Amino acid sequence: MPQPPIEEEEEPFERIDAVKAKELYDGHGATWIDVRKPDEVAREGRIPGTRLVPMDDLLANPWRYLTTDNVVFVCSEGIRSALACDLAAAVGLTKIYNLEGGIFEWAAKGLPIEK
Repeated sequence: MPQPPIEEEEEPFERIDAVKAKELYDGHGATWIDVRKPDEVAREGRIPGTRLVPMDDLLANPWRYLTTDNVVFVCSEGIRSALACDLAAAVGLTKIYNLEGGIFEWAAKGLPIEK
């Protein structure tokens, strides 16, 4: 007997590319959290105005850092930041964005980076 198709659950966050992220960045309404380690930020640079909260710190105490909605998460490529988005949803946030391609995609588009 054939199995019914498995329905994919909708993610509790929005995946955005660098162009859409820049619109949010320019709108000044979003909080930006970078979940990379300090040595990665030193090596790769950061988006000006982002708050560095390494993933281990975020996992250890999410309520300390996730206090408001409308958050954009950033990492190197968009993988750890997607996990951070799931964590934000688990603590009750609803307006959550993942920068797909991370800081590498942001930089590739020529968008602002601080070294």
